Amino acid sequence: MSDDKHKSAPFPTDGNKLLLVIRHAKSSWEVGTLNDFERPLNERGKKDAPVMAKRLIDRKIMIDAFVSSPAKRAKKTAELFCETYGKSEDSILYVSKLYQAEVDPFYQVVEQLDDFFNTVAIFSHNPGITDFVNTLREDEVISNMPTGSVFAVQIHLKKWADFRKAKKEFLFFDYPKLV
Repeated sequence: MSDDKHKSAPFPTDGNKLLLVIRHAKSSWEVGTLNDFERPLNERGKKDAPVMAKRLIDRKIMIDAFVSSPAKRAKKTAELFCETYGKSEDSILYVSKLYQAEVDPFYQVVEQLDDFFNTVAIFSHNPGITDFVNTLREDEVISNMPTGSVFAVQIHLKKWADFRKAKKEFLFFDYPKLV
């Protein structure tokens, strides 16, 4: 017996592009001497990241490119997504400006993506990631992107360079504790 979510068509549709904005999974605060950049995932984060990747696979979303902040917790989250997708960790593009990014650097990173990629996952941090997704959606504000959350938007464009002004269609918002 199959359920409806496995019957859906792959994203994106009609030649559009799909952006997945993903906050890193739950990080550890156990070692108080580590600086923020070096904080690793905790055990829950290590479990949640593959679960969230599997949810995307269940939605028939195939990711063409993984782009991440180089901070340890974002990097590990991206690696766990790659592992779940059966992709090499070497395929992750690390972009320094995604660490402690405000809204504009997110736009800059997206606008510089290779047009060959149709579906891109970007891994980053709060508060900037929440601020960024709220610029992509007009009808409702997300007060907080929880750790491990995924915000998906379909963009009506052919070239990522046109992202800022392109029509965007909110698809879904998912996070580990959403059942």
